[in-house]
Amino acid sequence: MNVRRRLIPTAALAGAVALAATALTACSGTAGAAGAKDGKLDVMASFYPMQFLAEQIGKDHVKVDTLTKPGVEPHDLEITPKQTAQLGEADVVLYLKTLQPAVDKAVAQSGVKNIVDAATLTKLEVHGTSGHDHGAEEGRPSEGAADGHDHSHGEAGEDPHVWLDPFKYAEIAKGVGAALEKSDPDHAADYKKNTDELVAKLGALDTEFKDGLKNTASKTFITTHSAFGYLSERYGLDQEGISGVDPESEPSPARMKELQTLAKQDNVSTVFFETLASDKTAKTLAADTGLKTDVLDPLEGITDKSQGADYFEVMRANLKNLQKALGSK
Repeated sequence: MNVRRRLIPTAALAGAVALAATALTACSGTAGAAGAKDGKLDVMASFYPMQFLAEQIGKDHVKVDTLTKPGVEPHDLEITPKQTAQLGEADVVLYLKTLQPAVDKAVAQSGVKNIVDAATLTKLEVHGTSGHDHGAEEGRPSEGAADGHDHSHGEAGEDPHVWLDPFKYAEIAKGVGAALEKSDPDHAADYKKNTDELVAKLGALDTEFKDGLKNTASKTFITTHSAFGYLSERYGLDQEGISGVDPESEPSPARMKELQTLAKQDNVSTVFFETLASDKTAKTLAADTGLKTDVLDPLEGITDKSQGADYFEVMRANLKNLQKALGSK
């Protein structure tokens, strides 16, 4: 059942960071004054992971709004005329292309010049229902399977869930920091300092996951939403999704039967579901196979149901749940 992702060739990180910075217009030196009335840089983020970066890097120098309100499933977001107008008034728009089609369309039609597309700041990959790649090495995505087997999957489309890999999220953070520095040069030193601090925290989180998932009884986990391909690759796990990258897609009877067999073969104990989508399929599969259910949060939004108040807290809750499910030694 293991599969290998095909890498989508994109620009190198250095070039992407430079592109993000130079994409901001020459008028950026006065962006703060032209934006929020309090003199702060007005940043519009498409959804929570982008909002979190803007807040952590911008801190007191930015005013951050988000198009996706807490509790709204980002994939299903519909943009209102008011939000489209807000986009046009923002000093900087931060989004992740391909995740939210409505946002992609609104950004393209808004005429906004200061746009940062997080998808250009790291390498995007194509993931199937499984996220494991035997060829993955620390610090870089694998270009191919080291064991000689063909793990490719026929599903097309780039997987946008890069923020669930702390290493790749740190790459995006660097690009966002460079963009804010260019957009508001008066506070460039602060943006640089805040970016460095955030990248260090993400590096520590990466180490926690690496050490915490190094020795487990099983490497396979089943989840309703195939959002964890990057995380699986980074830490040598095998994601088996009930549905694809769309959390609302319905699995076929054949897929459900396949997962029942796989659960027995790979010593799977838990079926994971998320807080922003239905848990019906997870509970159905768990009931049919005698498995437990638990939460694995794709961090597309923070609500009162989230297992933490911010990115780091929820990611650490995810780590604990994975350790419990996989039998951490």
